[in-house]
Amino acid sequence: MNEYTPGITVVIPSIPPRTRLLTRALKSIASQTEEAAGVSIAYDTQKQGAGPTRTRALRGVTTEWTAFMDDDDELLPNHLALLFAAAKETGADVLWPWFKVIGGTDPFPHARGAQLNPDNHHIFPITTLVRTEYAHLAEFTPTDISGDWTKDDWPFWRTIHEAGATFHHIPDITWHWHHDSGNTSGRPDRW
Repeated sequence: MNEYTPGITVVIPSIPPRTRLLTRALKSIASQTEEAAGVSIAYDTQKQGAGPTRTRALRGVTTEWTAFMDDDDELLPNHLALLFAAAKETGADVLWPWFKVIGGTDPFPHARGAQLNPDNHHIFPITTLVRTEYAHLAEFTPTDISGDWTKDDWPFWRTIHEAGATFHHIPDITWHWHHDSGNTSGRPDRW
């Protein structure tokens, strides 16, 4: 079994045209009340998509916890603290909060407050806190150009679930999901 150091590493995939957005994301990490132990950023310079790029950034994580976010996300100051406290309270291995959409509307409001049901899974955002030992068991697949979540992120979460990870949703809003900044949905054909 791997030995992990205490703390949380934030993992971010990014693309070269989004330096301004990445800067905003990094500022939001720096403002956390629960300080991140590190940040692991991988750049997609070959148009592979967010999935493989996120996996490359994940491979460098050595802390007990991994916090995923996209480069156009903006964490509210209590994001990491609330998730980490909930992890300790519930014993969950994967935790995800809710968001406020900036420049658009919530694309799946029906999923807020719903816990994971692997037999009838629903979309939940990538902005999560995951026990790294489980995250290292899986890989994100290349982004499907149809935008089908069951082909993009769900295989990663399914692998972790099948390995025994427990999931817990917190309906609190702890981050901003920016739709006003050229949202690419992780697709390499959109930049």
